[in-house]
Amino acid sequence: MKNVDDLIDSAADLADRGLSKGEIADELNVSRETASWLVERSGTAPTPAEETASSSGGSGDIHVDWSAIGRDSRRMGYVAKALADLLAKHGEDVDLTIGIEKAGGPIAALVAHELETDLGTYTPAKHQWDDDDIDELGGTFSRNFATIRGRECYIVDDTITSGTTMRETVEAIRKEGGEPLACVVLADKQGLDEIDGVPVYSLLQVISVGTDE
Repeated sequence: MKNVDDLIDSAADLADRGLSKGEIADELNVSRETASWLVERSGTAPTPAEETASSSGGSGDIHVDWSAIGRDSRRMGYVAKALADLLAKHGEDVDLTIGIEKAGGPIAALVAHELETDLGTYTPAKHQWDDDDIDELGGTFSRNFATIRGRECYIVDDTITSGTTMRETVEAIRKEGGEPLACVVLADKQGLDEIDGVPVYSLLQVISVGTDE
């Protein structure tokens, strides 16, 4: 069973590989604030999980480990069918699926196959974020995949942590003249019904329940 110390070790390893804090947040499925705390904490002695949870700036965050799905292509295929089924209610006119890099890309490819749509990918601003102001950064659509060209599309990612990345993607698609019709993820930590008027679907809604006792 993973605890906070395991996440600290993972953050340290990813930082040593040269990943930005934004990329580390994406890899560990945690918020940028939690990723930053984990990286900073990795330079100190290990802390018991219970002490860490009470002192962490990201104490309200939840880590989602879906590697049991991600490391097996057959399981990924089954999950993609379920995600595609959630999106299918929007009809057959949508011909483009956008995956949010990094983890959302492979999932989106499988969903696009199920729905028989073209595939596009979007790299969010957080992948460039380290210690600079993220508001000064921008995301990009890959030229190696399908372009928006004023098309209706779906958006696919693995996890919604705060909703910031999904909102950024919705805005980026609209700036390109596209129309996002629905978003779908494996797990939604916020329990969102919609983002900027675009419905959000998830296989799992992760809810943190705390007490004052």
